[in-house]
Amino acid sequence: MTRIAIIGSGPTGIYALKGLIASERPLSITIFEETPDAGKGTPYHPAVNDRAMLANIASIEIPPICESLVDWLSSRTDDELRVLGIERRAIGDREFYPRVVLGDYFADQFWMLVKRGIAARHAIDVKAGHKILDIKLGRDDISLSFARRGGEAGEAQFGHVIMATGHDWPENTEVAPGYFSSPWPADAIRRIGPVEVGVLGTSLSGIDAVVSVATAHGMFLRDEDDTLHYQPEPDSEGFHLTMMSRKGLLPEADFYCPIPYRPLVVCTKSAVERLISDVPDRLLDEVFELFKQEIVLTDPDYAARIGLGLSTVEDIADRYFRVREEADPFVWAARNLSEAKANKATRSTVEWRYAILRMHEVVALAVPHFNDSDLKRFHEHFKTVFVDDYATVPHQSVERLLALHNVGKLHVRALGDDYDIQRTDDEPGTIVSTDTLSMSFSAFIDATGQHALSASDLPFPSLRRADVLKDAQTTIRELDKANASFRRTGGIDIDEDFRPRVGPDLTNHLYCVSVPFLLHKLPFVQGITSSHELGKRVARAILASISRDERLFQFDGSREAT
Repeated sequence: MTRIAIIGSGPTGIYALKGLIASERPLSITIFEETPDAGKGTPYHPAVNDRAMLANIASIEIPPICESLVDWLSSRTDDELRVLGIERRAIGDREFYPRVVLGDYFADQFWMLVKRGIAARHAIDVKAGHKILDIKLGRDDISLSFARRGGEAGEAQFGHVIMATGHDWPENTEVAPGYFSSPWPADAIRRIGPVEVGVLGTSLSGIDAVVSVATAHGMFLRDEDDTLHYQPEPDSEGFHLTMMSRKGLLPEADFYCPIPYRPLVVCTKSAVERLISDVPDRLLDEVFELFKQEIVLTDPDYAARIGLGLSTVEDIADRYFRVREEADPFVWAARNLSEAKANKATRSTVEWRYAILRMHEVVALAVPHFNDSDLKRFHEHFKTVFVDDYATVPHQSVERLLALHNVGKLHVRALGDDYDIQRTDDEPGTIVSTDTLSMSFSAFIDATGQHALSASDLPFPSLRRADVLKDAQTTIRELDKANASFRRTGGIDIDEDFRPRVGPDLTNHLYCVSVPFLLHKLPFVQGITSSHELGKRVARAILASISRDERLFQFDGSREAT
């Protein structure tokens, strides 16, 4: 049997396993998982997440594994649902659930896949509680060094290895007294006392941090009118939260839209692929024209309202955010939430929002082909429009922010582009300052999310060698077009099947689908739908490689016999 290893049993590893066991040829598959319980994944693991933290993906958007999330929840007993904190009447394909509920779902689906794979004559070995220490590429195979909880170490060789290690968070997030580099694990920030707390980031990660700390010093309650309120503990007078970001905007509430997506008319995959081939030197501007045409066709009133016809890559974000920036963030949040709830009830779609949502995956096709100038312009100006549009949050998340604000426990501040964060290594306290204000916090949480990593950041020593893997680069075109130089962009240099480009005489059967090392090339590669696409893609690539090797072996054998 061909020996395949999957490092990580989160969603990406699960979808890869699903693709691999579809092989008619028996495979030997080993799954390494660092935690004791396989299948849950870091973003949904109970040891990392607070039960109050919500996932921002509904069941209808999660590609089914063995069954959909709604079908899985519906098949639970009343006692099981009670443990999960879910009422049976609240189960629906467009509802949002706590992250840990998705963790239970993924774990159950993972073990169902394992059983199916074994029944299909695959040899599957799940090594939970095993940490990979090193990955060594050989000429014909890949050697994995690992350690089991308790100190036992080992080494094994594989023909193909999938690096599905997921998000990269430090083991100890409190890097200085009162300064947390991440909201996870949630237990760490729940120990923050009733003090002034600063949270850098206003996206769902920031909301996760706010909710975790808030539920440690009070509780959320609904009244008879279904309005959510926050009740602080009696001894929490000094407890207050401040969320901060460049623009000081809160994310909008999840909006209703048809799923599966309606096809785009102008900004289509084929149109973008044509531009990649025909106009590489002005690719971003040409893609932006497709973006504008699609919105004008879809929602002409919105296009006219923001002056889209006169917009450029450099000012589209200003036009997109202008009205929200002029409003109080909580007034806007309340109004937007009311609109989103009404649209969900009537199944009404805000067409311009839906158009941007559908276009982000198509525009992403062009990103790896941008030259240095366009790549910089895209990240500085254009990307934020897509990120804001697809990173909407559950209605309950917005309700929680409003409830905290209504009792004076939460405020939002805009920092602009130029701000400073000062902390000490020996005393709790962080000072955040701009040209116009200075804020002091007894506790501070960086909730800006996952950042891009490069080959030099890999946790596997043998892969960090300069002659093994290469950092990704972008081409810098000179004025005469005849010369070109290169600039490091971060991330790992990979091919279309997510195989890192390696040095000579080394196997290329390592597949990197770990998010932090892909952000340079795939700026929107976040979430479960991306995990599905990545897992499916590498499984298909591995099966194709095995098939090619088998045909070559048969050809060589027949030629030798002849």
